[in-house]
Amino acid sequence: MLQRIVFVFLLFVSAPALAACDSPVKFAALTWESGQFTSAVLRLIAERGYQCKTTEVPGSGPAQENALSQNDIQVIGEVWVGRSEVMNKALQENKAAMVGDTLKGGAQQGWYVPDYVWEQNPQLRSYKDLERFSQLFLDSASGPKPRFMNCPSGWTCEIFNTRLLRTTGLDKTFDNVHPGTGAALDAEISSAYEQKKPLLFYYWQPTGLMAKYTFKALEFPKNESECWSSLLEKDGDKNCVTGFPVSNLSIAVSTPFKEQHPDLIQFFEKIQFTADQLNGAILQMTESKRDGALQAEQFIKEHPELWQQWVSPEAAARLQAWTGQTVAVSSIFPDWSIQDKLNSGLKSVVGTYGESFRQVSGFLTRYLLSPTVQALAAIPAWLMILLTAALAWHSTRSIIFAVVCAFGLYVIGAFGLWAALLQTLALLICAVIITVVIGIPIGIFVAARPRVYRVLQPVLDVMQTMPSFVYLIPVLMLFGLGNVPALFATVIYAIAPLIRLTALGILQISREMHETGTAFGTNRWQMLRWVILPLAKPSIMAGINQAVMMSLSMVVLASMIGAPGLGERVLEAVQTLNVGQGVQAGGAIVILAVIIDRITQAYGNRRRTR
Repeated sequence: MLQRIVFVFLLFVSAPALAACDSPVKFAALTWESGQFTSAVLRLIAERGYQCKTTEVPGSGPAQENALSQNDIQVIGEVWVGRSEVMNKALQENKAAMVGDTLKGGAQQGWYVPDYVWEQNPQLRSYKDLERFSQLFLDSASGPKPRFMNCPSGWTCEIFNTRLLRTTGLDKTFDNVHPGTGAALDAEISSAYEQKKPLLFYYWQPTGLMAKYTFKALEFPKNESECWSSLLEKDGDKNCVTGFPVSNLSIAVSTPFKEQHPDLIQFFEKIQFTADQLNGAILQMTESKRDGALQAEQFIKEHPELWQQWVSPEAAARLQAWTGQTVAVSSIFPDWSIQDKLNSGLKSVVGTYGESFRQVSGFLTRYLLSPTVQALAAIPAWLMILLTAALAWHSTRSIIFAVVCAFGLYVIGAFGLWAALLQTLALLICAVIITVVIGIPIGIFVAARPRVYRVLQPVLDVMQTMPSFVYLIPVLMLFGLGNVPALFATVIYAIAPLIRLTALGILQISREMHETGTAFGTNRWQMLRWVILPLAKPSIMAGINQAVMMSLSMVVLASMIGAPGLGERVLEAVQTLNVGQGVQAGGAIVILAVIIDRITQAYGNRRRTR
């Protein structure tokens, strides 16, 4: 026992001399679960076993890959080999290298259906059968076409799935749905599975959903590399159908790092998980609400038989000593949490009332959102520009501003963003209509009831300050992907200032004005119509202006749950590191925001002047 204590003491005393790294190793901060877990395992073993300091650098995938090629980042813990043009270029220029094979058997991908759909439809086994079974995948919240759930816009898989839909001829049958983020795709799949609803979607492993649910892959022909390369090209013209390749997962390192740290490279070359191990770890992360670091720590402590095969004897000894330590953490705070109850409650609501919410979503799509989009699309672009210019002149009485507005819309069209502009405008119009119809009556109601207003104010505070991401996913699971959850999220975010300013405008009306109206024998309705609303109109118009601008600010966030429009173009630009596209789409949003803001402000100021 004494010898063991002395050995451990000498090991830690001599750690600086034996350290494998002279400077901190910069790891890419990955956003998907398998990448987070793998990177955390690599970092933990590098720190505890090889005595290296590590840091994480956030960023989008392409940005991190560019940084790796310049040695600003040294390690990307998980890379799908051959999928990224940026990484392929770095490899060709010998600025980066692929090390190891972190997933035994490679990463699987394909088109999937839930197991209950597979069992209930024994003749649905191949992509060729989808035409016959297409009506199975209709959704009450979507349009008349059945849905295919693709990858988020900007991902490589979105390109080849779109091309594969076209080459198989299924693009004429299925609606190609693009969720804004991977989390939105997961939420839609989980919602469908909990309700036992049919769903056709692209998916891959390693992921937690693969361990949580049972999916069945549709059959495709054997993979042909030449055809697959063509499908990866967005503008490819080769008409072929091929199955999905099995992708190797590797660790990407910068070339200088590889040359300077042979011991870590040797460790990277040996690390490998099975699909069950990786899927199970990701599922534990999700269900236990752990981050990658905590899950990696638990995994290393529970599976010494694995990492002992990966690391050097010296590193193994350090890790063994570290895993044997127990650190008691004390805190003055109790361990309270409401997340499990909220999650189980949402799951119960989705399973019980999910179809009812989807019917509401379908009703709003058919009778509000779609007609608005169709009405805007029916207006010729030149007429829309002229009408906007006329409205700008009428509100501001400024010819210069009217010309600027017309030119701004013309620039948006010249950028090829006119259709996206109309989609954004349709969502904005519908959101503002619902906000005004609900917000102004509530403002009038609470202005006459101070106690109710005091109770409502904390609720309005929460609605204005709560991060939008918190309610995007619940709304998504209830109403499905697309414009309807974006509509509800926008209304929740934008209605609070309209209620406040409506109530404020009414409360600022002097007592003498109320007495004057009463003296003329007005009843309550006449008082509201001829006295209260006209006097409060400037404040109400300011509230409408704020509601419009806050609705527009939700455009980019709404794109993360599948809402089409200008926000989707911005999100795609961010995910692909397309600076030019981002500037064009972002500029279009700015132009639209300035036009709407100036027009609504001008009408409000005119009312105030009168």
